[in-house]
Parts: sequence; C-alpha cells; structure tokens
Amino acid sequence: MTSGESFYGDIPVFRGFASLMDPVLYSPLPDDWSIGVADIVDSTKAIAAQRYKAVNMAGAAVIASVTNALEGREFPFVFGGDGASFAVAPHDVEAAREALAATATWVREDLDLKMRVALVPVNAIRAQGPDVRVARFGPSANLSYAMFSGGGLAWADAAMKRGEFAVAEAPAGTQPDLSGLSCRFEVIPASRGLILSVLVMPARGADPLAFRKVIEDIIQLVERSPDGARPVPPQGPPLKWPPQGLDYEARTRRGGSLFTRRASVLAYTLFVYLIMRFDLKVGGFAPKLYKRQLVENSDFRKYDDGLRMILDCTPELERALSDRLVSAARDGIVRYGLHRQDAAMMTCFTPSALRSDHVHFIDGARGGYASAATALKAMMA
Repeated sequence: MTSGESFYGDIPVFRGFASLMDPVLYSPLPDDWSIGVADIVDSTKAIAAQRYKAVNMAGAAVIASVTNALEGREFPFVFGGDGASFAVAPHDVEAAREALAATATWVREDLDLKMRVALVPVNAIRAQGPDVRVARFGPSANLSYAMFSGGGLAWADAAMKRGEFAVAEAPAGTQPDLSGLSCRFEVIPASRGLILSVLVMPARGADPLAFRKVIEDIIQLVERSPDGARPVPPQGPPLKWPPQGLDYEARTRRGGSLFTRRASVLAYTLFVYLIMRFDLKVGGFAPKLYKRQLVENSDFRKYDDGLRMILDCTPELERALSDRLVSAARDGIVRYGLHRQDAAMMTCFTPSALRSDHVHFIDGARGGYASAATALKAMMA
C-alpha cells in the first residue's frame, strides 16, 4: 500500500468525540509514510523547575516548524505537552527531517532544553507488529485534529527513546520557521474546581474490546458534565499586556538581536491587545469571531494510542473518573496517570488570523500531560 498526495485529506471528518473508539473511523497509513516523534529529555525536571511554558512551547514548535516547512500542506499531528507526533508522506520526509533537526537546535539554544527527535518509517513499525491508523476529529466546523490508533505511535516513541531512527540536531544557530507560534494568553483558572490532566493507555496484553469500553465510559462521564469539561471559557482565555510569553515569542522570530525582537513583539502585542480589549475590527479581522473560533478550536482532548484530556472539572467528576480507572487498572485493562492543578494554559499556532483554522493547544498550567505521564510511569513501576 503506497500513498497518494490526498490520503489524509480524503479521510472523512467525524464530529462526535464519543464515537472516538469506533475502528471504522480509522484508516491505515500508507506503508511509505513516516512517523515523526519528539519529546523533551528530563521534562520532569523542567516541570519541577516550573518551566511549564518552555516545555509546551517546545512541543508546539515541532508542529509549527513542520507545518511551515510543508508550506501549509495538511498532515496529521498530535500535541503531547512535552512533545509531539505526526505523519508525513514520502515527498515531505526530507522537509520534515530538516524542520525537526532545526527545532531540536532551537529548543536547546533558545529554551535551554534538550529535545530528542526521530523519523520512523511506517513499514518498520508494521514489521514489528503494531499498526498506524489515523482518523480526523472535527471539534468545530473550522478544522480537524488527527487521532491515531494501532499502537504504532507508542512503538515509535519507545524506539526514539532507545536511540533508534534518531534525527541529528542541525548546526548551531539554525533557526526553524516558527511563524504563527505564540503564547500570549494568561493561564486559564479552573472554574469548576480543578484542572485535571488525564492520560489513559492500554495495559500490556489488555483485551482491546475491554479497553474500548473503559475509554467510552470515561468519555461518557465527561460528556455529561457542563460543556464537556472544556477548560477554555466561552469568552476565551485572559489576555493582558505585556504578555507572559513575551520572551518565548521573541525567540521564535528570525533576524536581529534578541533585544530588537523583544521590542518588536512588545509593540505588536500591544497593538493586538488593544484590538482584542476594545473589540476593534481591523481589515477582515473581527475579535469576537476570532475568540469564538479560538474556543471551538481548542485542542483539549485527543487520542494517540491512548486518551489524553485536560479537563476543567468538579471534584465529583474527578472521583468518578478515578473510580472507573482504578477498577479498570485492577482488572489489567489500563494504565493511567492523573494530575491535579488550578489552571490550564494555551499555546497558539495561528498562521493567519483571518482564517478559521487557527490551532490552540491546551495543557495543564502546573505540570499537565508531563506530570500525568510521570504518574502513569509510577503505576507501571
């Protein structure tokens, strides 16, 4: 099975997240595609040092750099908090490789973090038993996000951590194209009690049907809660000036000294703040419409061989989720990690504010997915 250029775009978009585990929704990736994976080495230490924004910025930078390298061509990707995964067609592999290499260098030089990156052929994954299947979930009419099943992403991630299929860093000073990447919004306080990071993976040897039932039960519990426990309020996240992410956004810019880039971002974000604060229409940009799309497009739940969610939930919902997961873990069906915090955070990728498909990645603001993964590893141990 080899690819056509339109493979991913031809997959139908499904709307109801509750149908996530229906295998009919997932299409096998062509054999000649490749999986890109990236994560921060020792992200637990970075989280302990309260470098939450830096870790999230690094993960989102992978998606931004590859998107820009592919000149906007659609491809499946998933944001993991302290990293990212994606799939690319054979004609895009080299561009993706260069983007990964440049991003790893930028993360080390500008964020003072170490990122490991790898590109794994799909046929190499299938040769070991797992599969890579992809679906497209539409949280709104504006865009879709990729969902992955089959165990192939998890296998690629483990292979990367073993040092296999590694992509070497680009030469010092190499700057990826991170146009559109920003983190201007303030953290989003919990409105229902707490922000809960949820990570649920199948236990080794678990019955697939039993695992599917657990995931469907978890989603049903969440769907019953107000607004599906969405962490982004209807009016959008708080926005202040100067933004907390000023320095990070300055470091995404190319050319000139860091001081000059900071000054440029400071001026531009003041302009944006005034437009948003006073609801000023500028050209084709309407702040109210953008905020509504931002809320609709927020990427707070996904599936990449396991369920990931950032929920604004009540203590009662947390207990219900925990009870179901404890029971499933006892039965050898799942491994899971939960992490409580008081706020969520958003990292944005907006190649054009005039289009409706801008992307907004959500994570917990005090550890998020990385801390949930630490709790999951502790359970395995």
